[in-house]
Amino acid sequence: DLIRHNPALLEGSFTALLRNPKLLDFDNKRAYFKSQLHKHKGEDRVGSLRISVRRAQVFEDSYHQLRMRSPEEIKGRLYVHFVNEEGIDAGGLLREFYVILARQMFNPNYALFKPIGEGGSPTFQPNRSSGINKDHLSYFTFVGRMIAKAIWDGQPIEAYFTRSFYKHILNIPVHYTDMEAVEPGFYKSLKWILENDVDASGMSDELNFSAEIEEFGKLKVVDLKPNGRNTPVTEENKQEYVRLVTEMRMTTAIKAQIQAFLQGFHELISPSLLSLFNEKELELLISGLPTYDVADMRSNTDYTGYTPSSPVVQWFWELVEGFGQEEKALLLQFVTGTSKVPLGGFKELQGMSGPQKFQVHRVYRKHSLPSAHTCFNQLDLPEYDTKEELFKNMMIALREGHEGF
Repeated sequence: DLIRHNPALLEGSFTALLRNPKLLDFDNKRAYFKSQLHKHKGEDRVGSLRISVRRAQVFEDSYHQLRMRSPEEIKGRLYVHFVNEEGIDAGGLLREFYVILARQMFNPNYALFKPIGEGGSPTFQPNRSSGINKDHLSYFTFVGRMIAKAIWDGQPIEAYFTRSFYKHILNIPVHYTDMEAVEPGFYKSLKWILENDVDASGMSDELNFSAEIEEFGKLKVVDLKPNGRNTPVTEENKQEYVRLVTEMRMTTAIKAQIQAFLQGFHELISPSLLSLFNEKELELLISGLPTYDVADMRSNTDYTGYTPSSPVVQWFWELVEGFGQEEKALLLQFVTGTSKVPLGGFKELQGMSGPQKFQVHRVYRKHSLPSAHTCFNQLDLPEYDTKEELFKNMMIALREGHEGF
């Protein structure tokens, strides 16, 4: 609470915490982040910026009116006028502008992003085939700029990305487990490779350090390292293969798009200031903390191996009911991949193949941490002996996650 009410302490007595931001909670990081932005606003002496846009073409009109503006001009106070409408922008029109802009930037006609997940609450990933739009990289730079501008303006924006893309924004290496939310079938193959002896299975005769990628409907073979197609995957080198193929499919294939986005984003917000946050917190910084109805969540949860009256389930809901909004957001991110709740509530939660309720599955490894499968909205919850053990392990899983070969 001390830091939250006086973020300047992080530049003085508590400056060591900035070197290890894991020790700070999200509210403290956000308070410090905002104080630094406001400091820059004062130093930059930014003016104001006015645009006039048509509702049906907000993305296109704002792109043409803002793309040639300097970063200093973009930092200015933005006033929005909707063509053929009366109204003075005292803040409400700006909020409405960001709502429409976020909706239109994901319009499939621009081919910039592809939705991951079915139904009304997908997350988005840069489209590796976005080059079908000749101006795609210029658009990505604009999108990066405008998302940073929304943060600068303190306006939560309805833009929910895949966990791997938040990592790209933060320059955090992707991990093969990030593949589960984007390509669940391929993720299962990688998981099988890591958990089984590829030499004994005979797979090393078939698998090598190359991969097929699709470009404009045609398959192309690329080497993951020099002479990769002639280098078999063995039990000894399989971890290197998994790392390289993950990097190729999730980073290299969309590298130009990521770089263009970051070019625009970093014009307004420096990487060093952003490095306070992890990928889950970045989502909350961009999109805000939603309000969660635990009763609605509980009534739309399915159980496998447990019943609603199982002691572990009762303890779990007791923990969730005591959560603040940040912890609830972390739980939803952990299990579903995003903090977003569909407009119709938890009954409309979506999985990879359509409607998929929140799932709690019984796990018999009593002393392991809870784990999750985001493409199925599934929490794997061990059958702990005590409430205290559940509380402790659940919080470790939510705060730290658990990745690694």
